[in-house]
Amino acid sequence: QVQLVESGGGSVRPGESLKVSCTASGLPGFPNLGYCMAWFRQSPGKEREEVAHVDSEGVISTEVFTEGRFTLSREENAPNTLSMQMVNLKVDDTATYYCAAGPAKFTRRYTPYCPSYAYFGQGIQVTVSA
Repeated sequence: QVQLVESGGGSVRPGESLKVSCTASGLPGFPNLGYCMAWFRQSPGKEREEVAHVDSEGVISTEVFTEGRFTLSREENAPNTLSMQMVNLKVDDTATYYCAAGPAKFTRRYTPYCPSYAYFGQGIQVTVSA
């Protein structure tokens, strides 16, 4: 059974920092089968959006709206874990944050890419308010 368990999050004031973490277990074929892992978020009334992801070779991509404030990390010795440090948080960052995982796809030149995610965690709340 696949499980993605998120931790961290909470309530902070604008300008403060938070860290969210995720541990995945039960991923079919992992670690031999390369997986992408990502953080998504969803605010009330808005669609879920990707925040950042790391591919099966450890290459990290972060969405422009994070403005360099969010740093994704994946432990070399524990590739099933994913953390995201968020600094200088804004009210607009308030959302439920979801960890996600999915098998990486590969181009003809064996470059991994992450088109979709098959598994999502339950989500963890991040609230930023004055």
